[in-house]
Amino acid sequence: MKRREFLGTLGGAAAVAGSAGMRWPGRPAASSPPRPNIILIVADDLGYGELGCYGQKKIRTPNLDRLAAEGVRFTQSYSGSPVCAPSRCVLLTGRHTGHAYIRDNDELSGRGDVWADPALEGQRPLPEGTVTSAALLKKAGYATAACGKWGLGGPGTSGEPNRQGFDHFYGYLCQRLAHNYYPVHLWRDGRKEILEGNTFHFGHARLSPDKDPLDKASYAAFGGRRYSADLIAADARAWLRANKGRPCFLFLPFTVPHLALQVPEDSLQEYEGAFPETPYKGEKGYLPHRAPRAAYAAMITRMDREVGRLLALLQELGLEERTLVLFSSDNGATIDVGGADTDFFESNGPLRGKKTMVYEGGIRVPLIARWPGRIMPGRATEHVCAFEDYLPTFCEAAGVAPAREIDGVSFLPTLLGDEKRQAGRDYFYWEFQGRQVVRRGNWKGIRNARTGTFEIYDLAEDLSESRDLAAQKPAVVREIEEVMRTARTESELFPLLKR
Repeated sequence: MKRREFLGTLGGAAAVAGSAGMRWPGRPAASSPPRPNIILIVADDLGYGELGCYGQKKIRTPNLDRLAAEGVRFTQSYSGSPVCAPSRCVLLTGRHTGHAYIRDNDELSGRGDVWADPALEGQRPLPEGTVTSAALLKKAGYATAACGKWGLGGPGTSGEPNRQGFDHFYGYLCQRLAHNYYPVHLWRDGRKEILEGNTFHFGHARLSPDKDPLDKASYAAFGGRRYSADLIAADARAWLRANKGRPCFLFLPFTVPHLALQVPEDSLQEYEGAFPETPYKGEKGYLPHRAPRAAYAAMITRMDREVGRLLALLQELGLEERTLVLFSSDNGATIDVGGADTDFFESNGPLRGKKTMVYEGGIRVPLIARWPGRIMPGRATEHVCAFEDYLPTFCEAAGVAPAREIDGVSFLPTLLGDEKRQAGRDYFYWEFQGRQVVRRGNWKGIRNARTGTFEIYDLAEDLSESRDLAAQKPAVVREIEEVMRTARTESELFPLLKR
């Protein structure tokens, strides 16, 4: 399917943003924007096609669909990486993975058995003095908070969110412990908060062979009393209410729908019996579940419910027109482990690949933005952007000078419909586990630095990346190879070629 054909299937009544200088009644001039609250919601492993407004048919997401109807939906938005930690590093620092400090998940396994010892929390930390969007906004007078999954430094390290520009943090510091939605503890501003009624640390186990996989009681050991996703969302709302008199930056990195499959019964009941099911016994990691498809859908719908509650709070507090809300995902849909069945849900639409892959399915993600009175509702845009563009976008919206050493470009003009003022980018760059990726115009090149092989795709005509044109387009190959040569600096921690 061609890119434009796919866009047409999703757009509905929404007009593709192509009219430069678009204005909408009552909106202040783009040259003098107000100082908005900024709320950035990032799902964990949510595929490009897992929201109704992006074509999903089986999973209900009414609040996110409403957010899209009241704002703008991006069809060519990219994450910072096909896996969690580097993508978040790019998001917060404005530097793509050719320059970012974190370029892959790094569990620091030299410390011991990190998958068995819960005391060994956290991944490789951001260094002291890293310039993050939160630090820039905090310096400009914003209250700043992060609630959810961090993954950029464990307790007591330089990467703790409270040492990276956030006044407040509540959630998981460690990505591994975030595999369990009923954790023994979460972290609140450097202090461990014990969650009574939750009894196990890691979200990995198998169903005992003596248990009946069809019996609900067989899975009782894989739950708990306090569901972390609910706690995190409630904390974010409480923080926002407490800081309603100040400009706020709220980073809300939800853990949904990253595995394990765990969701409270009231949400599971919405989908039980809706799909053909085979109980998942834990044979591909994470935790067993008697109705894995229903659980996966229910987790996303429950997250959507929390987005709705947050939007309702903004209305209650009279903050809607003062608040820019964005929703995206840290990478594409998960590979099919842990009971997930992303093929059944068509989680990445027509895109090739999934999480951990540098094809479109690993890095193209949903992006929705709403700012009543400033963003014209019901729009879709083909503007290409990536996670490194968020920092300069937030800085421009807040009237703050961005960091000097960044790779991103603000897409605030596109949000406001002022396409004539939108600066372009010559290329987009990613690198991951020996592969380099460049998108330049509609051309996308993938180089395997370890084997020397090269692929070229024309995304305008071949969104599913099914026709490699490298042999037919040697000039394009040479051009993109030159970008790959100059777009990066070598990393001692994450070398392009394994030593």
